[in-house]
Amino acid sequence: MNDQTLDPAIHIQQLGEKARDAARKLLGASTEAKNTALIEAAKALREAAPAVLEANARDVASVEGKKPESFIDRLRLTDARIEDMASALEQIADLPDPVGRVLATFERPNGLKIERVAVPIGVIGMIYESRPNVGADASALCLKSGNAVILRGGSESRHSTREIVACMQSGLAAAGLPEGAVQTVQTTDRNAVAELLKADEYIDLVIPRGGRGLVELVRDQASVPTLLHLDGNCHSYVHEAADVEKAVDVIRNAKLRRTGVCGATESVVVDRTIAPAFVPAFAAAMADDCELRGDEDAVKLDARIKPASEDDWNTEYLGPIASVKVVDGLDEGIAWVDGHSSHHTDAILTEDAEAAHRFMTAIDSAIVMHNASTQFADGGEFGMGAEIGIATGKMHARGPVGLEQLCSFKYLVHGNGQIRP
Repeated sequence: MNDQTLDPAIHIQQLGEKARDAARKLLGASTEAKNTALIEAAKALREAAPAVLEANARDVASVEGKKPESFIDRLRLTDARIEDMASALEQIADLPDPVGRVLATFERPNGLKIERVAVPIGVIGMIYESRPNVGADASALCLKSGNAVILRGGSESRHSTREIVACMQSGLAAAGLPEGAVQTVQTTDRNAVAELLKADEYIDLVIPRGGRGLVELVRDQASVPTLLHLDGNCHSYVHEAADVEKAVDVIRNAKLRRTGVCGATESVVVDRTIAPAFVPAFAAAMADDCELRGDEDAVKLDARIKPASEDDWNTEYLGPIASVKVVDGLDEGIAWVDGHSSHHTDAILTEDAEAAHRFMTAIDSAIVMHNASTQFADGGEFGMGAEIGIATGKMHARGPVGLEQLCSFKYLVHGNGQIRP
């Protein structure tokens, strides 16, 4: 229950103790047991769809008229989205078990045989904003990689998250695995987040998934190691050697397929030499569906583009708005994108392979694309089954975080009586 009488410190301690115990038991869990838990959880999700939708309707109703439509779209569940969650659990069950992989082997001159082997991280604290499917994906990926997880979703999605976690725990119970492997924080008291961030006795890694405010909060307050995910103000750069028609189609998809996802293109950067052909074509393609805000050059090229402010160049709109910037050539394009990017995902549209190589080498983002929609920035599209987020830091993991990235490693050393001189 969402009991505001819960003491946040005591509550997090209790969750942490259960999670730590579950993580120890998961170390010995077989691949078959983990897969069974995922398959049974998928069945439970499908059977519980009416209850999940009812809970989600309560969450949506609590924010209607208070939050933008892009926020509500991320929060809203449908029969199709529940089926997508269930299918993702089954896809993760089908993937190879990442635990126990031998990453390297070598033998020392003294006869010692050393193996580097993949192992679970332990207990993951997952803090994310109001997107219920993230809870299902994170739970499944943590379970398959042998980790316990404590979820702290946005308060607006609390009813949906509880139903999803109940389905995951049903799958765990059916497989004979500890239900403490998947838990959710049962209070919306924000002090619980602070307690989670300093619970280093129980939690091995915190993963925040959300906007800059959330990431900065975690960065400032966490004593637990973190794997940062920063939602993206993704860029699509139209090089002078781009195919205009292809570029328009790609960027339309990159912006409008779903405007509320972190891989949506928010800013379009255009080389001056191709701008007279591209900008009017792009404005025409977006006219009825997306507001465009541009610099002086872009506005001169098409009256449908409104003047941009300085804030527009760094904004993640998460809605049907995009900025348009005209630049003088590849070097300026690279400098502009790298200077305004959140380093999540950026793309170049060009038929010039050398220019693409220069851009992809120079842009310091977790994902860099060539002639493809930035909405492919997703672990499922990378063949990972799902993702727990896009890591935008540079330590441990970067880009889509799937099963392999939720593992650490240890060394196994085999001898036959060697002693060190």
